[in-house]
Amino acid sequence: MTELRLYDYAASANCLKVRLLLALLGLRYERVAVDIFAGETLTDDFAAINPARTTPVLELADGSHLPESAAILLYLAEGTRFLPRDRLERAQVLRWLIIEQTDVIPSMGGLRFRLATGRLQASDPEATRRRRAAEAILELFDEHLREREFLVAAHCTIADIANHAYIHVAGEAGVELGRFAAVGRWLERVGAEPGFVNDLEPYPPNAHAGAGRSIYD
Repeated sequence: MTELRLYDYAASANCLKVRLLLALLGLRYERVAVDIFAGETLTDDFAAINPARTTPVLELADGSHLPESAAILLYLAEGTRFLPRDRLERAQVLRWLIIEQTDVIPSMGGLRFRLATGRLQASDPEATRRRRAAEAILELFDEHLREREFLVAAHCTIADIANHAYIHVAGEAGVELGRFAAVGRWLERVGAEPGFVNDLEPYPPNAHAGAGRSIYD
């Protein structure tokens, strides 16, 4: 086997950002598809890998397992251009990773998932709340990026990779990305990184409400 193995779900932007960093770093890895909505994270075998029963999970050469996408990005980026050495810049990277987890994912990511799988309709009050939250955080991004090419350093870091994975599909959540010109230019710059990949897949039929078994049902 290769030194790295990624337990992965193709429709998850959390998994996409790990695949993207692996591609940008040119690292070989074995990709293990996990069908979340077929109950594959509910097994005892998967719980031994990650008790939280979520993807992605990175398996290292020594057999240890690292769950949580942000933790995986930090691990893989150590010693590379994607994680600055400067103390303040590293703290700023962490800041934007926290914003991604606390604001970007619940609004854009959570709404994309719920609309695509029939858990919400676009006109539902909860969908409206999440969409407004997405627009508010995109205003923050847009203001920050008006005089910067990337979120932290003069080059792409894991802060950009993590947030790009969700923001580039915000339109699927009904968010008008065209309103945020600086964000649009930033999305293009990240997408122009050598080795960039975007293989995010649509949610399959078994992800729809009531069609499968998962921690989300």
